[in-house]
Amino acid sequence: MAAAAGELERRVMAAVNASAARGDPPLLQAAEAARCAREASGPAPTPAAGGLALAPALVANLCFAHNTAAMWKLLNQAMASRLVSPLHALALLTTRVVPNRREQPEAYMLYLELLGRYTGAPVSSESAETKALIAKSVDDAMQLSHRYGFQQLDFGYTVILFVLSLIEILIDCILEDYGLKNIIVDEHDGTYTIGVDKNTDRAGMGSLFDRKDEHREHLRRKNIPLALEVVEKITATKCAQIFLRLINRNIGRPEKFNNLVRRLHLFGAIKSKNVVSANEHLDKLIMNIQKVVSSGYQVDSSRLLGVHVSSQPCISAAYGILGSGKGRCWIPFDMFMENSMDGRHLRVISSIECLTEFSKTLKVLNRATWQETFEALWISALRLIKRAPDTLEGPFPHLDSRMCMLLAIIPLSIATIVKEEADKLQAGMVSTIRGDLVSSLEILQQFSGLLSPPPAVAHLANTAARKAAFVLSGLKGVDANECSSSKKCSSVKAVGSMLHLIVEACIARNLIDTSAYFWPGYVVPVEDSSPVHQCPWSALREGSSLMGLKDALMFTPASSIAELEILYSLAVCGSEDEKVMASKILCGATLLRGWNIQEHVVQMLLKLLSTLLPVDSGSDGRYTQHMHMLHALISGISSVDTIHILSMFGLIPEVAAMLMPLCESLNENALSRCGVSICLYSVSGANIFQLDPAFEKPVHIDSFPKLRAWHLQNQACIASTPSSVCNRTSGMQSVSPQSTSKSSSPAGIHEDIHQWPLVPAWEVMEAVPFVLEALSTACAHGRLSSRDLITGLRDLVDFLPASLAAIVSYFSAEITRGIWKPVMLNGTDWPSPSATLLSVESEIQEVLAFAGVHISISPRPRSVMPMLPLPVAALISLSITVKMEEFSHLQGMIGQGIEICATSSSWPSMPIIGALWSQKVRRWHDYIILACSETPFTRDNNAVAQLIKSCFSSFLGPSVGRGSSFSANRGVSSLLGQAFNEGTHRFSVSPGFLYLRSCWLFPDNIFVCEEILNVVIERARDLASDCCPGRPTRLRSGSMPLSSASSSVVQIASLAATMICHAGGVNLIQLMYEHILPTLLLSPGEGKLGSAGQVCSTLEGFVLAYVLILSGAGAWGVGETSPAYTSIHTSKRQRVVDRHLGFVAKVMEGNIVLGCGEATLRGYVLCLVGLLVDFVPTWIPEVKLETLQKLASGLRKWHEGDLALSLLERGGSKAVTSVVEYLL
Repeated sequence: MAAAAGELERRVMAAVNASAARGDPPLLQAAEAARCAREASGPAPTPAAGGLALAPALVANLCFAHNTAAMWKLLNQAMASRLVSPLHALALLTTRVVPNRREQPEAYMLYLELLGRYTGAPVSSESAETKALIAKSVDDAMQLSHRYGFQQLDFGYTVILFVLSLIEILIDCILEDYGLKNIIVDEHDGTYTIGVDKNTDRAGMGSLFDRKDEHREHLRRKNIPLALEVVEKITATKCAQIFLRLINRNIGRPEKFNNLVRRLHLFGAIKSKNVVSANEHLDKLIMNIQKVVSSGYQVDSSRLLGVHVSSQPCISAAYGILGSGKGRCWIPFDMFMENSMDGRHLRVISSIECLTEFSKTLKVLNRATWQETFEALWISALRLIKRAPDTLEGPFPHLDSRMCMLLAIIPLSIATIVKEEADKLQAGMVSTIRGDLVSSLEILQQFSGLLSPPPAVAHLANTAARKAAFVLSGLKGVDANECSSSKKCSSVKAVGSMLHLIVEACIARNLIDTSAYFWPGYVVPVEDSSPVHQCPWSALREGSSLMGLKDALMFTPASSIAELEILYSLAVCGSEDEKVMASKILCGATLLRGWNIQEHVVQMLLKLLSTLLPVDSGSDGRYTQHMHMLHALISGISSVDTIHILSMFGLIPEVAAMLMPLCESLNENALSRCGVSICLYSVSGANIFQLDPAFEKPVHIDSFPKLRAWHLQNQACIASTPSSVCNRTSGMQSVSPQSTSKSSSPAGIHEDIHQWPLVPAWEVMEAVPFVLEALSTACAHGRLSSRDLITGLRDLVDFLPASLAAIVSYFSAEITRGIWKPVMLNGTDWPSPSATLLSVESEIQEVLAFAGVHISISPRPRSVMPMLPLPVAALISLSITVKMEEFSHLQGMIGQGIEICATSSSWPSMPIIGALWSQKVRRWHDYIILACSETPFTRDNNAVAQLIKSCFSSFLGPSVGRGSSFSANRGVSSLLGQAFNEGTHRFSVSPGFLYLRSCWLFPDNIFVCEEILNVVIERARDLASDCCPGRPTRLRSGSMPLSSASSSVVQIASLAATMICHAGGVNLIQLMYEHILPTLLLSPGEGKLGSAGQVCSTLEGFVLAYVLILSGAGAWGVGETSPAYTSIHTSKRQRVVDRHLGFVAKVMEGNIVLGCGEATLRGYVLCLVGLLVDFVPTWIPEVKLETLQKLASGLRKWHEGDLALSLLERGGSKAVTSVVEYLL
């Protein structure tokens, strides 16, 4: 090989000399050299083969046997005419010229000129085979695969790594030539250093080699700033910028790009030498590299609409305090938090994790800082507290759950974000995110209206303020944590606000320090001579008896982990009475209001619960031993607020998994001695078998045969009638009490319970559906009175409270079959609602009208006697026999079952149920009216459509056709309401609140999505009409600016996307991507998309693209998500996004003809791709390369080359070659 190469070099040089002797110009000399190389390549040489052979021959002669100006001109002509590949020639020159740049300063200077001219030279005309050969030759010359750790390089990777290598080499040369030590050099970088003694002083820069040759010394000095100028010129080119971004984003080796950044840091020493020209190019070089890291694509609305449009759709959340202005971009926070307060849904993923991902998503979508994001979080949570009802009662989460969101969930989600950001920092870098958090808290002091605490927590806010005042007072000998109970602090008083509680919650999680106490105006001292009572927890720490403090400890939350540990030790090692009392105290105020340590409280609760459960599912010995303590724990966590708090912490799967062995072990001994089963259904819920706890070892139902058998039977009875499943007369006999009809009083009930046969609990549970079918059938045919039916059901619930799950499940399933005739609610056989029915219907009508829904809820014609289907009548009659003081959680379960029955029946039954309930529980009146007001949305799409339009009007103001778009009565306050009762004597709710409470009941989510999109399109058209771009200027004085209309698109889309997410979640978003939106674009007709003018059609496309991206980002996130979040939300994103973009690609290819106008399509596609590139670039690598290439090709045809390039650039490692080929 060496001999053949030497022969070729000789022949090429001979041909060049002969051509020069004839007086040929350099181009003809290069052509002669190329002919000679082709002839030497074989009998059928290709141009590529000749060029690949010619380049080494020319470079070998240049370096340095024939290092003449004529040969450099010849090489320049060969590269310009593509007789040789510029990349290949530069690669060969680099390995020969750079190490010898001091000995050959002339060659190095000419080499730098060629670098500046040909780096990133086009190769578009080359075939794929030629590109592969060039890539291999360049790799062989510069050892790129070895240098950067690749097994094999294709053409695209070779080009970008070649450019990176050149930049690094030039920077290393500059550093070395300036006499600076490059600490970044590794084993592969030594190839291009000068082979001289490292101990030799090179301050003279060149005096070692040829001090007498002043001309060459001058060249050496001149080459240093020239090299800096060349590398600055290279990095400023579009190609190099994109190549470096590809390396930074897609190579998968960020440390290589980071090495380049660290090299630039060493250039700071150059400025100390006061080299003016070098400083100028150095600043530009650093700026070029910074552009690589920070550059991003933004949708250019101004070019499409012909106006300037701000690229910052959101500013500080302070502007949204009343729900107006640009702060409306944060409405998803408010709706997420309000929806989280719906206690009817148990969540598998914690609200901490969801809010963490949601915060990162909204920060990106709003182009906000962390300070603005945190500020929006606090303000939304404070609004949530303000909306807490003061008087509304019922089985739903109350103030404690809302305070948990503000003081536990949000601080913990911020702590997660702070940790993630800190982990990303490199050594020596300082995180600014904690400063952003502090700034967001300081700004909250401006919002006194939101900071006034509810009366129920005012004393806790005062305690927090007194703690800060104590620190400022400088009292000695007392710990700040004990100031609330110390006698020395009795003279220290201060007025507290919600800010003091928030600050203490952040201090407890080490997010901020106590320097917050010194903020101006943070402590407001007051004169108060009332004594400070000693905290019971302080007394417990000092050794007082738990039993003597039990009442105070039940209602006073613990404030430190140390106090929790004392309580836990008593629950584990104390006396029997202390164990039970410690369990009750743990589930009391400490669990509900110990917000600063709430995450530790719930974990300690689970730890304590796990130690008391049976060792295995076949033995209940340990359960019986700790029966009373278990009863205290499970009863303590069965309240609505407690269950909801556990759900917000994402612990329901763990609780359910812990209760499964307990359920399995239930038998007659347990039932006769403890009512522990009373709470099982409350905690685990009907969907216990659908939960997937994120344990290291998942819990499977197959491990619990009794539980599994009942579950399968229950599912079978839901699918078909119990009698068609199997015959269980023996089970019916075992469950039937001997004197059911005689037990009409509470005392009689408890006496009859002892007469029931002691049978295993699971046999009772399995027999319940068959007993209910027999009793209901007998009642329907007149063989059993309704009174006896209800008394028997009540006896069964008293005997085995867990049977309530089977009762609710059975009646809910039976009502859907439609086989039961209605019964007359005459007040004799069944309770009568007549006394309050008309009043309840009127109030429901008023609530709906206040929310903007105008429908009739009364049946026409009205029957003489109110009627209900027998299953519903039986369940409602059972519910009104329950004692509220004893079994409030049972009432909540029955209520949910009745709600399911009412919404599953075609009979207009919910007002009747509300009337019956309101007679039984008068203090629940408002809650009952609210629950009844949700029912019309279960079957009336017209009501759903009106509610959707009302939500948009309340948040954005009336549409153009109905009034001014600048109405003040709009925003968060109008959408969600500030409180349940806004100073009126009648109960009323806002449309957004009613939407969130009823959206899960909507019968047709596809209709909901289509209706929301129709309203969005209508709003876009109204915006375009309000702009009136076609009217004369003198007639536009009251019109909206076109730039404002474009910005308003984001507000419309934000609300629409949030409503879609809450209505149908991930499944509905998937349908929107795959079916609903494509169908909308395909639909022709008179009112089709794009049938209006240019601006209107473009805005239609814009708003639809925004809705699609914002809804997808809200459900899937904008970046990498946690494994649990991914498994629930993000797992299907890749397929869904790829399918939709595949549809768009086919449209752009012309394979699918849309019904919408061209302007709408163009606006939609450009906005969609722009938002993908700008907001969710992490989605793009999940799309097939073929789809990306088709989209890019279509965009280039629309003369959107930059957008096409940005799309491919973010396509991941698979798209690198496509980007390079596009550029070159």
